[in-house]
Amino acid sequence: MIHQRTLKEPVSASGVGLHSGDRIKLTLRPAPPDSGIVFRRTDLPGSDDIRLAPELVNDTRLSSTLVTPDGVRVGTIEHLMSALAGLGIDNLIVEMTAQETPIMDGSAMPFIYLLQSAGIVDQAKPKRFIRVLDTVEVSEGDKWVRLSPHDGFKVSLEIAFNHPVFQRAPQKVEIDFAGTSYIDAIARARTFGFMHEVESMAKAGLGRGGSLDNAIVIDDEYVLNSDGLRYPDEFVRHKILDAIGDLYVLGHPLIAAFSGYKSGHALNNQLLRKLLACTDAWEYVSFASADQAPSSFHRLPAPV
Repeated sequence: MIHQRTLKEPVSASGVGLHSGDRIKLTLRPAPPDSGIVFRRTDLPGSDDIRLAPELVNDTRLSSTLVTPDGVRVGTIEHLMSALAGLGIDNLIVEMTAQETPIMDGSAMPFIYLLQSAGIVDQAKPKRFIRVLDTVEVSEGDKWVRLSPHDGFKVSLEIAFNHPVFQRAPQKVEIDFAGTSYIDAIARARTFGFMHEVESMAKAGLGRGGSLDNAIVIDDEYVLNSDGLRYPDEFVRHKILDAIGDLYVLGHPLIAAFSGYKSGHALNNQLLRKLLACTDAWEYVSFASADQAPSSFHRLPAPV
């Protein structure tokens, strides 16, 4: 049986919010089988726990943010969600002392380290996958995203920036996770932004915690970070990191091919909502043994 997973013990870290600039303590706690990913704002005593769901992603300005009907916000969840997907964690309580998860270094890798330091354990319930049975697509102008049937999980994504830095780097990547590790190929890719956007972001109350320590910053010609890029195609790999996090808002791993052109958080979320609405386009599946599952899921890191 491919089992559900949670943490062995609680673990905490502190950092700054990318958009709020707030100092935040993040605590990740084990959760029982079938409870899913649950967010808890410990700075709001008496507020209800927030069960992860695509319909709660109600703010997608430069990040994916959960907003409850009562107005409680849990922001910038995509990098943490991507790490949880990469490690196959199904059940978790995420406690936060502010409205945003810490940005750390702008990638998923610090969350990978944090989760692995807590230890990952299998639980006595089968993991539930969502298998896509029919193609679902959403588009907006020339931008589009699509989920298609595929016996495994692969991602093909293309970005398009008319800028010298991007023209010197590949802007399209396809990764089949049957032969590639998430940790090796995706986890270290950082978020990025342009110097000319800083002023407009500040006016919108965003980007207050951004720095060269947690983002790739680009001027009119060059990457400003002294250490350069971690991958030659780090920009598009980060978009894949984001997409994997956005897709894991379903709370279950997908057996599907995801593809897109100039995708972003808003389109990714619209795709999830359309998929769930098309009840004939997907099904829940579990596997009695790892051999029965697609090979993409044989590469999940072993429990530690």
